[in-house]
Amino acid sequence: MGFSTSLQGQSSHEALLARQDAEIKLLETMRRCLTIKVKSDREYATTISSLTMQGKKIERNEDLVGSLVVQSWRDIMDSIDQTAKLIKQQADSIEAIVVEHITTLYSERRRARKIYQEEQTWLNNQFQQLTDDVARKKLEYQKNLEMYKLMRSRFEEHYVKSGRVGRKLDEVREKYQKACRKLHLTHNEYVLLLGAVTECEHDLRTCYLPSLLHRQQAIHQEFITSWKTILQDIVKYSDFTTDKFQEIHRRMQKAVDSVKPVEEYRDFIGKHRTRPASPIRFIFDENLVDDTSGKLLPNKLTVDNLTIDWLRNRLTELETSLKATQQNRQNPQYPSENNSDSKISILDYSREREELRLRCQEKRLQRQVDVIRAALNELGCEELPLGYDLSMESSFTDSPSISKKNTVADIGLFTLRRNQRFMTIFRSPFKSLPLINDTKDGTIRSSSEGPTSKADNTLQVAFRGISHLTTNQKGNGNGDLMEEEWFHGVLPREEVVRLLVTEGDFLVRETTRNDECQIVLSVCWDGHKHFIVQTTPEGHYRFEGPTFPSIQELIRHQWLSGLPVTSRSGAILKTPILRERWELNNDDVILLEKIGRGNFGDVYKAQLKTCKTEVAVKTCKVTLPDEQKRKFLQEGRILKQYDHPNIVKLIGICVQKQPIMIVMELVPGGSLLTYLRKNASTITQQEQLRMCKDAAAGMRYLESKYCIHRDLAARNCLVGYESIVKISDFGMSREEEEYIVSDGMKQIPIKWTAPEALNFGKYTSLCDVWSYGILMWEIFSKGGNPYSGMSNSQAREKIDAGYRMPAPENTPDEIYRLMLRCWEYEPEKRPHFDQIFTVVETLSQAYL
Repeated sequence: MGFSTSLQGQSSHEALLARQDAEIKLLETMRRCLTIKVKSDREYATTISSLTMQGKKIERNEDLVGSLVVQSWRDIMDSIDQTAKLIKQQADSIEAIVVEHITTLYSERRRARKIYQEEQTWLNNQFQQLTDDVARKKLEYQKNLEMYKLMRSRFEEHYVKSGRVGRKLDEVREKYQKACRKLHLTHNEYVLLLGAVTECEHDLRTCYLPSLLHRQQAIHQEFITSWKTILQDIVKYSDFTTDKFQEIHRRMQKAVDSVKPVEEYRDFIGKHRTRPASPIRFIFDENLVDDTSGKLLPNKLTVDNLTIDWLRNRLTELETSLKATQQNRQNPQYPSENNSDSKISILDYSREREELRLRCQEKRLQRQVDVIRAALNELGCEELPLGYDLSMESSFTDSPSISKKNTVADIGLFTLRRNQRFMTIFRSPFKSLPLINDTKDGTIRSSSEGPTSKADNTLQVAFRGISHLTTNQKGNGNGDLMEEEWFHGVLPREEVVRLLVTEGDFLVRETTRNDECQIVLSVCWDGHKHFIVQTTPEGHYRFEGPTFPSIQELIRHQWLSGLPVTSRSGAILKTPILRERWELNNDDVILLEKIGRGNFGDVYKAQLKTCKTEVAVKTCKVTLPDEQKRKFLQEGRILKQYDHPNIVKLIGICVQKQPIMIVMELVPGGSLLTYLRKNASTITQQEQLRMCKDAAAGMRYLESKYCIHRDLAARNCLVGYESIVKISDFGMSREEEEYIVSDGMKQIPIKWTAPEALNFGKYTSLCDVWSYGILMWEIFSKGGNPYSGMSNSQAREKIDAGYRMPAPENTPDEIYRLMLRCWEYEPEKRPHFDQIFTVVETLSQAYL
């Protein structure tokens, strides 16, 4: 966790500036206080020295010759005088060394903040400039489009009025063709600009911004190292020889040693953490080409006699510029680096900015060169006869000569559509698509290392055996679909969206609509798109293209061909998302007997078929809506990342088919509440303390993971072997430092919930502390009902008025005091679980 990955958002940037301001203020305070300390110590030393001089002037000295008291007094005065000199020496050292270092650090800190703010401003300006360039070109496109429409309208009007000949018709035709040419040129410039700014934005966001933040973190940590040295000097020059000063010194040294530059910003980063900067999307506005009768297509160069010369000249210009840029990158002219001042060097971003500029320029030029070369080569423009008007629309081609021209145009465009590789480039001219080939042994491998390529083993797992579908699975339909790693069964739509994060990610799942089971292809593409697999009368499968006898063959064809799933969506399959390791097959779980009921369905004792292990299984009713199924799976998603002896363990989830199931370890003792009530007569105080300790240990672990349980109670704890207590039932949990409820209070356990959560819907770990206090009360009352005899509303009113439950019988005084601390009305006054565990552990050992 660092600056470059966690502080890319605007709010993080503002928080970092605020942090720098606060540190600068702290340096000012330290300098002011130390200056006052130096003055005070010098005055004190002077006063002590004067005192010792007075003390050495003994009246009637001759009468006291040989007195041991007089010698002792003189030794004491000498010692006090030496103490004064030591204090003065230390005051001088603090002024000459510590105050000077703080002044230097203060100046450097202000300079670093200024440079960081300038770099952030420059970066924001770059993003804005890219967006403005696209907007200006789009506006130009719209103006030329309006002119094109006007000239076309006039041409149609004169064509109808004057027939096919006439001087006026020729003039109008010439203006129409001129407007058409200008529109096509603007179209091409718009297409090229989109590709270029996409590359620039990507480099700014993925290279320059992380580099800026990474170097800022290094600068901050270096400042902390210097700061630590200053603090050590303060301790050094405040070290006196008495026992009292030595104790003070030890405490100060301990505080200084706790300063660790690497960990200084851990809490800061966690608090202000934001998602990585989202890419700026540059998308061709398809409304611009609606009135061009299909002549101009989104993200595709228009190659005809109106644009060929321009494209050839443009290609020459681009190749010349590209060569010059490549030479500049190979022989960069950087100023000599000043190694004598590492801080100045680390603050100098000129080299990175120049390298970014050249790399961005080279990619921009190279991409435009590649697109134009591909268009010219595939169309065969070098051999195209002059005079053929490829731009003239078919509605005005009645004469034989125009028909001939149109024929040539159709042949050229047919060549473009027929060539699959060229159309793939046109579909996505701004991204590198991997070329995926089948090897002789049937293994699917990637022939490039582009941004969407995956390792060979991933591709082998994702499509294992698909290359042999024609011999192994013909006619099998979707019978073997569950064997495919990219098939996620009945995983709810919300969970699918969580898995598909990168453009081109896809998976296949099953859903039910109108009591009919349907297979759905889900793709991350301009958001998330979901395509129902269509079934033909012959029992084959398709989307828009050809049919296939099995869904596996259909998905393989769609993935390897690089064709859009539908022409309207444009969605292309790039990366199959495999089932997560904790997704189990429903058939691997054998339900044995029903042992309870949950909020979403029944709970069973079950057995894993593979290893015969007994487990507990929560099921979700088939009839529940997807939103409820998502909430059901939330418990599994939270539990999968936790591993603690006092937290119930997740084994996996089953989403291959209905019903959806969560598989957990089987805790044989059942709920803690039932256990307390059944064994009320035999439970000892030592056992009760151990139960509190187990629950505190589990909650301390959850608090360290920023997990708010929200439903901690004896009914939601389980008793395992040797009476160990495990926290369970995470259906209401949230993985956040703070959570605000916005969907009402329907399922809130009123008598276990903290006042701020009930009154304002605000949950933190300190709300769980309140609930833990109620849990302790349940344990020591051996399963009693909290606020017995009161309704929920009465309990709320009394709590707000200051009422707290009395201690159950035989509760240790220390435990009841801890309960009352957990029930403090103000959350910040309650102890954290780390403190609670320490108290309970100490008491548990004391009662052994």
